Amino acid sequence: MNDRKRQVLLTAQRLFIDKGFSTTSVQDILDESCISKGTFYNYFSSKNECLIAILVHARDEATVRRRELLIGQDLSDKNVLVEQILIRMHVNREQNLMPIFEAVFHSGDSDLRTYIKNMLLAEFSWLTRRLVDVYGKAAVPYAADCAVMLFGMMQQILHVWSAVSKEEMDTSKLVRFLLRRIDSIILGMVSTKDAFFTEDVFFKLSGDEVEQTETKEQLLERLTGFLEFLGDDTLPAGKQYVQFLLDELRAESPRVFVLESVVRSFREAFKGFSHEPEAHELAYKVWRYMDTVK
Repeated sequence: MNDRKRQVLLTAQRLFIDKGFSTTSVQDILDESCISKGTFYNYFSSKNECLIAILVHARDEATVRRRELLIGQDLSDKNVLVEQILIRMHVNREQNLMPIFEAVFHSGDSDLRTYIKNMLLAEFSWLTRRLVDVYGKAAVPYAADCAVMLFGMMQQILHVWSAVSKEEMDTSKLVRFLLRRIDSIILGMVSTKDAFFTEDVFFKLSGDEVEQTETKEQLLERLTGFLEFLGDDTLPAGKQYVQFLLDELRAESPRVFVLESVVRSFREAFKGFSHEPEAHELAYKVWRYMDTVK
């Protein structure tokens, strides 16, 4: 994503939050971004697509952070799962996305509501699989039920807390409390073989969106282009990590454990610098590619 497109997204996001999604027009975005209508429609086919791009960026950021937390960790470690759940909440807060979610919910726009629904289903799917990592294969028939209950309880407690308290919620304490409740619930379900959702929903809870993973050749081309784009003022370590990724990906059988370690260092090397957004985007694409070679 080029810098100009990214600035348009940031401007649109600010307007959606300040004015509301429904009352923000494409012309408002053009005026604030100082771009032509042709430039906007070269980036996005509609205002809806612009909003979806904002949500996709947040999803990608949360995905990368969650994957990095697993490097060298035991998949069954509940503390890691707690931190992963919190990451999505942190990203939503950092990017001030809650007003946007609320605007979409109240907009009545069927396409946007469908997209949000699919995002929610993808989140259920992720948590369902992580609960199986934590509680074992015996939990497979019950993990989807527990994922829905955990998110449902979290949402309701947050709503009640905001209504009765002016203090900020300790979300880490909340998630740990809820996982202790899931400990009891899932054990009871396993012992009684009592499930509401059928087991195959475990595989279906992923939404309708199918994301295309870039090929090895496409990823190499992107990383090569990024390396060439970096100026002489770029930190040497940043360039070195890009070269490490290129060298490993060019191997006949790239080593996933090496890619995991290097991609995290690569992303961190650009933190706080002008090329940070591009580094985040590339890190997400490398993680997506790793899923295909494991």
